[in-house]
Amino acid sequence: MSTLYLNYLFNPSSVAVIGASDRPQSVGAVVMRNLLAGGLAGPIMPVNPKRRAVAAVLTYPDVKALPVTPELAVICTPAAAVPGIIADLGERGTRAAIVLSAGLDSRGDGSSATYQDLMLSAARQHRVRILGPNCIGLMNPSIGLNAGFAHAMAAPGKVAFV
Repeated sequence: MSTLYLNYLFNPSSVAVIGASDRPQSVGAVVMRNLLAGGLAGPIMPVNPKRRAVAAVLTYPDVKALPVTPELAVICTPAAAVPGIIADLGERGTRAAIVLSAGLDSRGDGSSATYQDLMLSAARQHRVRILGPNCIGLMNPSIGLNAGFAHAMAAPGKVAFV
């Protein structure tokens, strides 16, 4: 893997939050609050087909409707939606995604392929690098990126938590 792909993950110029929400304790709401409070310079684009705005930011119904291709996507949706979202992001040209969603190790229709298998297949096909699933997200305090659901931003410094 080229370090270029890591740059999209750790130093994105734009971020989409798929599954952004206004429900106060939901992962999608916490991620939106964290990203907006962090001070990231680029656009933060919430995606939720059921909302017109989340955290006072215009919301887009799906990945295809985004005005720019996000360098990083943070996915906070039910497991069943994740493989299709990764495919849509890959078709748009997004190269990195953080999958906060849990439950990708199962499959509801009795198939032997899990949602994680399907997600990884879509990621390989479109060359999308994934952090997750079922993770707490990622922070890069030096650029104001808090793309996770921790309730406080880490201080800039020389220590990393992996």
